[in-house]
Amino acid sequence: MKEKIIDVLKIVLFFGVGFTILYLVYQNQNSAYQEQCALDGIPADQCSLVDKVWQDLKSVKVGWLLIVMLCFNISNVSRAMRWKMMLESMGYKIKLHNAFFTIMLSYFANLGLPRVGEVLRATTFSQYEKIRVDKLMGTIVLDRLLDLLSVGLIVVAAIALQYDILWGFISEQLGERSFNSSALIFIAVIGFVLLLLGYVFRNWLGQIKIVQRIRQLLLGFVSGLSSVRGIKKPLPFIFHSVVIWGMYFLMTYLCFFAFEPTSSLGPMAGLIVFVFGTFGVIVPSPGGMGTFHALAVIGLSLYGVKGDDAFSFANILFFSVQIGCSILLGIIALIALPILNRGYVPDHSQVIKS
Repeated sequence: MKEKIIDVLKIVLFFGVGFTILYLVYQNQNSAYQEQCALDGIPADQCSLVDKVWQDLKSVKVGWLLIVMLCFNISNVSRAMRWKMMLESMGYKIKLHNAFFTIMLSYFANLGLPRVGEVLRATTFSQYEKIRVDKLMGTIVLDRLLDLLSVGLIVVAAIALQYDILWGFISEQLGERSFNSSALIFIAVIGFVLLLLGYVFRNWLGQIKIVQRIRQLLLGFVSGLSSVRGIKKPLPFIFHSVVIWGMYFLMTYLCFFAFEPTSSLGPMAGLIVFVFGTFGVIVPSPGGMGTFHALAVIGLSLYGVKGDDAFSFANILFFSVQIGCSILLGIIALIALPILNRGYVPDHSQVIKS
């Protein structure tokens, strides 16, 4: 009962954070919108940002949004195929639909409690494919590390291609402030001391059951992480990694054409807004609620898009894909997984023992 209460409180906390940030972004944009209305001679009672966002949502070109949603699904099919390749390198023969639907289930769960989706993905997949959860978590960690590497490469590309715009923005935000490294040095020293103590008392620590359990889990993680070394077809593996993030970029760029105020923006603007939005989604709030909006608005402002129009665009992309697709496909996954796995017995005769 206590654990359930804690889980509910976590969900309330993360949703509270997301809604609070979204509300603050709305308040900021609404103030600017009201000021513009005053300058244009429009009465305050006829100047509602909520009404404007609603009208903008109704004006969206649905055809472009459907293409954006198609890109979302293509990226997830590629993610499922990449995960399948990792597991095949360990000798597991799995069903692609199990990989795809458990990934969608993880996105659905992350809307309620950020980062719990990865655990649900592993446990649900383990239930149907009969693979140890610790090994699956190793491959999921690898999946996230590859994403981190991809984000890093994309950020480098964005800096190289739009250096002047990004440096101008960073300079404006930082001003003359310099970085204080005292806290970082303190944390590094504490970390070093703890590692040293752990090494000195390693034999004693090895007798503790919880440490033994952690060691077993870490070995499972290492086994999953090492799966990348056994990939038999590295080029398709790299191809799917490119497709995943290429589709993510296209989701942002193609969504520009669905909304008139952003329809004239080019691919470089799409790249920058995509990078800013990605950092917004990484922050632990439900699906990036609020944080995605704030950073997407900033990204669009660098290319001259008005705050109210940028806020509408962020809502269009967020609620149609991040929320709409994730909820719809998550519900489909909940229904489809038990049906598709009725009577299914996994074949693990070729599993590499570890």
